[in-house]
Amino acid sequence: MDSVFDILKMITVNHHTVDGGQLVVTDLEGKPNSLLTDLLRDTVGNMRLFIDLASVDSADDVLAKLGETTPLPDDVLDEYSKILKERVAGLNFAPQKSTIELLIR
Repeated sequence: MDSVFDILKMITVNHHTVDGGQLVVTDLEGKPNSLLTDLLRDTVGNMRLFIDLASVDSADDVLAKLGETTPLPDDVLDEYSKILKERVAGLNFAPQKSTIELLIR
């Protein structure tokens, strides 16, 4: 399947980009991964604040724009790169919890 970045570009909720608070990273059995979820939420939060998702075509574009517009250190951008390039094995929409689960191996 696609990378986390590709999924973020593809998914909209009520015709708006997805809010990081709605995202949860889980394994294939649905067990949440709190470290990756926190990293993804932080990444999406900064993306929403500092860049227009429609204006970027790749995770590398996101990192370049964040590097230009924020004082984020390189090690943080490296972590953002890892989560944005992670392969998604599937999606699970849980409307009763208002969450979108990204299933990652």
